[in-house]
Amino acid sequence: MPPDPAVSAVRTAVRRLLGSAAAAPFRGEPLVVACSGGADSLALAAAASHAARHGGIAVHGLVVDHGLQAGSADVAVRAAEQLRELGCSARVIKVEVGTGGGVEAAARHARYTALRDERPPGSLVLLGHTLDDQAETVLLGLGRGSGARSISGMRAVDPPWARPFLGIRRATTEAACAALGLEPWQDPHNSDSRFTRVRLRTEVLPLLEDVLQGGVREALARTARQLREDADALDVMAAEVQSRVEVRGALDAVALKEVPGALRRRVLRSWLLERGIPEITDEHLRAADSLVAEWRGQGGPALPGDFVLRRAHGTLLVEAAGRKPPNV
Repeated sequence: MPPDPAVSAVRTAVRRLLGSAAAAPFRGEPLVVACSGGADSLALAAAASHAARHGGIAVHGLVVDHGLQAGSADVAVRAAEQLRELGCSARVIKVEVGTGGGVEAAARHARYTALRDERPPGSLVLLGHTLDDQAETVLLGLGRGSGARSISGMRAVDPPWARPFLGIRRATTEAACAALGLEPWQDPHNSDSRFTRVRLRTEVLPLLEDVLQGGVREALARTARQLREDADALDVMAAEVQSRVEVRGALDAVALKEVPGALRRRVLRSWLLERGIPEITDEHLRAADSLVAEWRGQGGPALPGDFVLRRAHGTLLVEAAGRKPPNV
């Protein structure tokens, strides 16, 4: 008897990702499944375990307990039990969640740090993000005026992370769990309207679906994929430009001026990140770009981390704040 359609869908999604060119460097290595106990990650664990049995590889389940809700330890234990029933090894990791940037961001940072630190070397970490999550990410980026990199959403493979379900609806993972007899945890935070994503999910997206007569989530995910392809191509071109205009850690501003603005700012962003500048915003990039495209002898912008960008003798330099070489 063929498997339930939802089960087939999640298995196919995992099989396709593992067989993709992007995942090729990890072939034959153990798989890690990040599991919250919710429907998305349980369906992912089931599909990964099925693929692993056919491929002869191990699947390790990691359950991160953030300790943010009463009974979180019990939820983590139950998630680990179900992982073992699916044929995965399972371990619960307790993390401390800070307060910087809000609870959602702090929990995400703690979770990703733990998963990165605890995964076996060389392994991919499978995450249960779905098409619905991708649509929410794109909509959030649009609403905040983010650039193409943010609006292009999450990558299917972004080592060590892999997201097989970006083309799968949340309803499909729930149906797969029901067909397999799994018992997903219903996270109360997923219905708490204090969180921005919850309001997008429960208020904004349903309204858009109604006004635009359906297909909005799929359209947003499709937009993300198209933007990602364009952004990847621009990044390749920007890397080639950077290799030509970077000399001993500085940028040739005269040569860089001849490059279109979209590529210039990509070069500047990559170069500033390599210099150790954190949290570069569009405002920082455009201020940096003005030293190239609109040079009038002005001083350079202050940058995060107590650095300043300066133009001297036709080149761009990152300096510690307080140093003042002559502007030329």
